[in-house]
Amino acid sequence: MSIFIPEEILKAAEVSEDELKIDLALILYKKNKISSGQVRAWLGLTVLEFQHELAKRDLCLNYDVEELNQDVQTLKTLGLL
Repeated sequence: MSIFIPEEILKAAEVSEDELKIDLALILYKKNKISSGQVRAWLGLTVLEFQHELAKRDLCLNYDVEELNQDVQTLKTLGLL
């Protein structure tokens, strides 16, 4: 699927095509429509680059109490806690 965005829209918004692509991916991520892994794969970012893009926009990782509990259990299973 391709989306055409007129050049005048990009100019009016003062964003490049690449910046718009990152913004769209992060909007979908924040709405829990796609995962961080999907964002990174789509944009070709490392984990640190992805986190940097979130920080630049004052966004946080989607991480809830259930995920924290799962991570704690995994660390216990591995003997790291």
